[in-house]
Amino acid sequence: MGAVSVLKARPARPPSLPGNTRPAKQRAGRTPTGPGRRRQRAGMLMVAPALLHAALWIGLPVVASVFLAFTKYDVLTPPQFVGLDNFKEMLDDAVFRKSIVNTVKSIVNTVIYTFFTVPFGMMLGLLLALALHTGLKARGIFRTAIFLPQVTATVAIALVWLWIYNPNNGLLNALLSFVGIDGPAWLSSTTWALPSVILVGVWQGIGMKMLIYLAALQSLPRELYEAASVDGASKARQFFSITLPLLKPATFFVLITSMITAFQAFDQIYILTEGGPANSTTMMTYEIYKSAFREFRVGYASAQSLVLFVLLMGFTLVNRRIMGGTRGHN
Repeated sequence: MGAVSVLKARPARPPSLPGNTRPAKQRAGRTPTGPGRRRQRAGMLMVAPALLHAALWIGLPVVASVFLAFTKYDVLTPPQFVGLDNFKEMLDDAVFRKSIVNTVKSIVNTVIYTFFTVPFGMMLGLLLALALHTGLKARGIFRTAIFLPQVTATVAIALVWLWIYNPNNGLLNALLSFVGIDGPAWLSSTTWALPSVILVGVWQGIGMKMLIYLAALQSLPRELYEAASVDGASKARQFFSITLPLLKPATFFVLITSMITAFQAFDQIYILTEGGPANSTTMMTYEIYKSAFREFRVGYASAQSLVLFVLLMGFTLVNRRIMGGTRGHN
């Protein structure tokens, strides 16, 4: 049987040996003893700072937001319990309703936004990872250059792109003028504002996608490809029958993190467009910011955050169900 078919075969469970003298507690998967217990304690100590940080700066704010979502709170006066009034108001808020519709891809703008920031960005990241996984010269320099925007402050990136999109003396319109094209006012046009924000998001996030795929590619067993080559499988057949199935866990992780990043887009929108023009680039996170820090309606903003959390959780569960979880082929 060829290596392409090996992936579909389920490995047989090794038979139990009569001389297996391991204690029943260990065979049942209970708490290890001796060196195993010491390693477990060492691991818990190592992750304790991260767990404490998550509990203080993520867990507590989440609990507080859930509580404040059912109150009327303006920072200056004590919270007043109002039940579901904040959620009822959201249904009557045309701007926020539009942002919700955008987020679940029910209108054209967010279909375009989601397509370019998630699947299209994932495809580019995978193609770059495949190119850099080969014996390309100076691939270390290319990896650094592609990943650099990921670790650069979003505000700094947005300011650079703000100059690039400047209709009067920006770099993009200057390049277009060389070929006789009069560039539009990119960030002031309801037609071009969202694509402009999309381009910034894809460019900044592609480095992380490339890095995750590259790490996954480097961990794939070479024996499968050698056996497939012996069986006469082409490079395309190896990619679709070996590489893509084995990249399933990495693809699931990249998909979920990319969707969360797309839902939480805020910095570049705040710097580039402030949700305009005419709310054409307004997203839920920007509406939450305006409600909390411009209108001082913290209770209403908490209700909006709770809706965003529920949407993110729903999309995560749906994607997990569609992709069959994160387990790859053994």
